[in-house]
Amino acid sequence: MPQSLRRSRTAAIGLAALLAALPAGGVLAQGRATCPATTAADNQAAAAATNAQRRARGLAAVAPDPRLAKAAAAHACDMARRGVLSHTGSNGSAPMQRAKAAGYAPRVIAENVAAGPARLDQAMAMWMRSPPHLANIANAQVRHVGIGRAVGADGRTTYWTAVYAAPR
Repeated sequence: MPQSLRRSRTAAIGLAALLAALPAGGVLAQGRATCPATTAADNQAAAAATNAQRRARGLAAVAPDPRLAKAAAAHACDMARRGVLSHTGSNGSAPMQRAKAAGYAPRVIAENVAAGPARLDQAMAMWMRSPPHLANIANAQVRHVGIGRAVGADGRTTYWTAVYAAPR
């Protein structure tokens, strides 16, 4: 067999092996998502950042809630694992369902998500520049907040979820 034909065949086999390794979406993951649990300090920092914005608008403060933090962290991890920014979970869940699954029975619920910024203050700044996200932060009906973050498989993209709610 001529050398050029051998090289072409070897390249074709290598390409076929690479394509077979790709997931259905066609993106080769570089690693696994990192999904740290939300600490009380993380959640307190989220409440403080949220309350600074609410106070400037004459609104009541929100309190950190560990159940909302659990729901937020799980959703941030789900987004990071999929490499997708979405309000819909991989199982089709919505914010209300995720909060209930974490043990919080909401009367009112709102959710902000972001992908990219590594720090909470950066995510908050993004949300403050977005009228729909700012509306969630400044929703006069909400009483609690929970924050979650995860780092995507690329090791660079941080996924954030903030859940704002009021109980039944």
